[in-house]
Amino acid sequence: METTTTTASFKRHNLAPQEVVVVVEEEQEEQEDEVEEEEEETADAEVAVMEHNNNDEEEEEAVQKAAALLLRASGVSEFLFTELCSSCASLVQLRLRDLASGTNLQFLKGKNCEHSDENGLCTTGNSVVNGNKELHSLNNNTAASKTHVGVNGAHVQRITLENYNPTDKHGKSAVANRISELTARNAAQAVSESDVPQGSEDSGSVEEGVTTPSRQLSVAEREQRRLLGLKVRKDFMCMERVDGKLLNVVEGLELHMGVFSAAEQTRLVNMVYDFQTKGRQQQLRERTYSEPRKWMRGKGRITIQFGCCYNYATDKYGNPPGILHEEAVDPLPQLLRNTIKRLVRWHVLPTTCVPDSCIINIYDEGDCIPPHIDHHDFVRPFCTLSLLSECCILFGGNLKIIGPGLFDGHVSIPLPVGSVLVLKGNGADVAKHAVPAVPTRRISITFRKMDPLKVPLGFVEDKELQGVCPAVLPSPQPGKENC
Repeated sequence: METTTTTASFKRHNLAPQEVVVVVEEEQEEQEDEVEEEEEETADAEVAVMEHNNNDEEEEEAVQKAAALLLRASGVSEFLFTELCSSCASLVQLRLRDLASGTNLQFLKGKNCEHSDENGLCTTGNSVVNGNKELHSLNNNTAASKTHVGVNGAHVQRITLENYNPTDKHGKSAVANRISELTARNAAQAVSESDVPQGSEDSGSVEEGVTTPSRQLSVAEREQRRLLGLKVRKDFMCMERVDGKLLNVVEGLELHMGVFSAAEQTRLVNMVYDFQTKGRQQQLRERTYSEPRKWMRGKGRITIQFGCCYNYATDKYGNPPGILHEEAVDPLPQLLRNTIKRLVRWHVLPTTCVPDSCIINIYDEGDCIPPHIDHHDFVRPFCTLSLLSECCILFGGNLKIIGPGLFDGHVSIPLPVGSVLVLKGNGADVAKHAVPAVPTRRISITFRKMDPLKVPLGFVEDKELQGVCPAVLPSPQPGKENC
């Protein structure tokens, strides 16, 4: 030991000169003991690694089976993918699959979501990914986030690639526990019946193993964040000659996307099924629920009407098509009133045309809607919300019927799940529209406002739907302008 150290020890312990040698020897012995302890710990660690690497195959197989069961667990996939951008959702799905198969995930290390900010966090917490559909495989150009899993727009701490070893049963157990924790958390956070969804939080900041407290966003802040993600398409074109004039017969059509999150769509679908059950049990008014016998392809779809009873064709009593003046149906339920307020507040429908009625169509495979123009007992514009599955809707001045459920038209518009199609102008009054036989089950909810002169007897306006104010639209960000 150096002289300076010896002198320091002398002063620190206030020792006599003859005692300095003893102190130095004791310190040397302590250092030797520490070295021996480190060597023993290293040896123990090597033994532990050898024992870990020699785990029997049966235990590893059991762990993989457990991970696979987690992947297939009901509701887990939908919960994990809700409100993630497509890149992040694809990565989550890929990691879950690799977790089940035991594949090493280290090759993904270092990649970030294409929407990541400077901290590597995804900034698209309000994006909608349909958890009920099988997501496409991750391609070579897909970027992925490695620092978060978003839940209703929030960022939460998760197990990172740096501390996850796919061959380590403890690592798999930690991932399994995290999935269980998130699933329980999702079940506990019931979505309220309010007009604007609640539960979104500011992202805060997340570092490796450290999560700073997140600030609860206000209703206005959550709404502005959601409004930034809206997309609207208005560029539909189909030139046809009508009464000797060349017109764009689909002018006025608008397709709005991002208005309803996956969780909100699920609530609407569950509500429809609840009313279907009530209708079959005759717990609704007679004309509210209709389930005709399917006597041929495309005939017999289920309908549920609220606000007014609409007659598609002259019925057995001689009533012509249109709103039946003396027939009563059930009023709009609360969830549909909230949906109407969302449509008006988010500029999908104008305040001059707040819907007071709706009709729900439940399509089974092969069901369709033949070419028609909506009756003028309903004012323009009106809109249709598509749920469960995507389908195409045809438009044209002269749609042709080829066969049961088969039609031909100049314009075919895909209706993505959760999208809202607004019909007005030529698109509502000049062009006919039809829905060919759908390939799988689909639900549509069409919201319309009745002509004040056509409202049924005893109809009372809903005060809750009066005076809805449009939200202030945020300025579009660069690269995110409407279509």
